[in-house]
Amino acid sequence: MSESTEPILEANALYHIYDSKAEDGNVIALRGLHVKVKPGEAVAVVGPSGSGKSTLLKCLGGLMKPSSGIVSLDGSNMTRLTGKELVELRQRTVSFIFQEGNLLPDLSALDNVAQPLRHQKVPYREAKRRAQELLDELGMGHRSEGLPSMLSGGEQQRVAIARALITNPRLILADEPTGALDPITSREVLALFKQLHETKGVAFLMVTHSAEVAAFCDRSLELRDGRFIAQHGADFEVTDLAESRELIVDDIGTMVLSPDLLLEMGGAGRYEVEEVGDGRLVLVSTEENESLLVGGKTLAPSCPACLHTYTDEDTQLCPECGSSRPMVQA
Repeated sequence: MSESTEPILEANALYHIYDSKAEDGNVIALRGLHVKVKPGEAVAVVGPSGSGKSTLLKCLGGLMKPSSGIVSLDGSNMTRLTGKELVELRQRTVSFIFQEGNLLPDLSALDNVAQPLRHQKVPYREAKRRAQELLDELGMGHRSEGLPSMLSGGEQQRVAIARALITNPRLILADEPTGALDPITSREVLALFKQLHETKGVAFLMVTHSAEVAAFCDRSLELRDGRFIAQHGADFEVTDLAESRELIVDDIGTMVLSPDLLLEMGGAGRYEVEEVGDGRLVLVSTEENESLLVGGKTLAPSCPACLHTYTDEDTQLCPECGSSRPMVQA
């Protein structure tokens, strides 16, 4: 990870509200989030479906304008840029990787990878030469003429990664990058991410529900109902997640706690009022609030399908029934 302390990506007091005509009213997807990613750092945002992960990624990447708050990319406030300025900033700084790859179906792998350079007015021959070199580096050179429909899921994702890297970005934003892959291919893609992170100094911010993806990163932020409730990893302060320990209660009784307070309480969940008085409230948890980041550390010692016992640490497929070997908590 880079020694620079100036963030490549930073968001402050980020809110996003979706208008809704449903009986419950508008949906608050993000609730005052603060995020920093340093150059060369890998950060995961982990949470269940509906927690706000994809909305956060779109706001951080300038694909969606937040309802309020500031997002800065490489020191520039994206919320104040014109459309052309925003496109130019993204082109020289950040690339995206999505769950399904999002390759153009009528273009070969080579032309898909070369496409971002063509948008930057790089001559066609030079763009194809650089794309072929990158595909060769990622072990996909022999499939460069194949259309996406001719490629496996893992091959499509490698092409998508090559397309993301072709502009030499300083930051990659990834939305469930291994979500559509089988366990073995998923681990191969994560190994590739690790290589890029360590050898090229590429910074990552990945939204995921996978503990394995989170384990690749330097630190992980846990998102629930549009709020960060915990942070895991090294070199962080819980107070980084919020600017104050203020508890806000609106007129209809909705309560907003700072993330560090939620962490000390044990996380989001159901709580019972034990005591209440003038300016005083005592809450007691009524459930276990287990982190999503528990588990996913080592390969299973036996096959859950046929109970075959593995004799080594590297086998990925069961020799008896062919099932993928799962990851289990260490």
